[in-house]
Amino acid sequence: MERIKTDVVIVGAGPVGLFAVFELGLYDLKCHLIDILDRPGGQCAELYPEKPIYDIPAWPIISGQELTDKLLEQIEPFHPTFHYNRMVTQLTRQADGSFVVTTDENEEFECKVVVIAAGGGSFQPKRPPVPGIEEFEGKSVFYSVRRMDEFRDQDILIVGGGDSALDWTLNLQPIARSLTLVHRRDQFRAAPDSVSKMMKLREEGKINFQIGQVTGIVGRDGQMQGALIKGDKGDVEVAATRMLPFFGLTMKLGPIADWGLNLHENLIPVDTAKFETSEPGIFAIGDINWYPGKLKLILSGFHEAALMTQAAKKIAHPEDRVVFQYTTSSTNLQRKLGVA
Repeated sequence: MERIKTDVVIVGAGPVGLFAVFELGLYDLKCHLIDILDRPGGQCAELYPEKPIYDIPAWPIISGQELTDKLLEQIEPFHPTFHYNRMVTQLTRQADGSFVVTTDENEEFECKVVVIAAGGGSFQPKRPPVPGIEEFEGKSVFYSVRRMDEFRDQDILIVGGGDSALDWTLNLQPIARSLTLVHRRDQFRAAPDSVSKMMKLREEGKINFQIGQVTGIVGRDGQMQGALIKGDKGDVEVAATRMLPFFGLTMKLGPIADWGLNLHENLIPVDTAKFETSEPGIFAIGDINWYPGKLKLILSGFHEAALMTQAAKKIAHPEDRVVFQYTTSSTNLQRKLGVA
């Protein structure tokens, strides 16, 4: 197993995790980000990409996706590395005080600092109410697409009406043997452009669209052959060797609960000077943390990221003197940002 070495591992690639990359980058700290979702942005990008946000400083109104895009643009000079569709399963402290972070893909990251920016915890997919679906999970039923090639030449059934369902309908159609999209109605919660493209594929006969709900799976030993769909015209069976249900996400603390951190009502208590947890070198910022007076606002998480960075720098590079500088006047910081 190849071990990746970096200064900081950030668990969570939502807005607060992304802004932490910017603050850490100003102090020359290199970051790897791990997220269970298949894209950056956390709740903003996954749950309400088009929902307007009104309390981001200097932005009278900005959508969740626009905020994510702006944050990604802001951190480009620091070249962070993203690892999507992964969950951190283990955190081990080494003899020298550094950490080894292990994911469910059996990757190992060695770092001096761990920053938990996981919102309310890890996002986990909601299981649809289909009898016996557990037998097929991980074999022919999947809640995310990690490798598109695993869906090549398969009869794919996608269930849902949001952005994820429509995005993967468009992305997988070219490589699928057949593709059926099932949604309980003919109205969608996805970007209008994606809906238009899906409808065009349907009109061209390149995909099937079925109004209804999946009530059963046909198959054995974890391998699907088809699915039962209950619609307004009765029950039908559609061919399916792979199913992707997109029923939304639920938040759980997940493996973080086993990391030996003090917890307060399923949140992680921190101090308000460094936002460090009960374990030195592990910080928690954003909605995942707790302290007296805590406000669950994105802008609060931005503030926490800035203070966390001061302490993280001293841990990652204790030999360096931490000098506070302003981006408006420091030519050193401006060179790092590529604007000098």
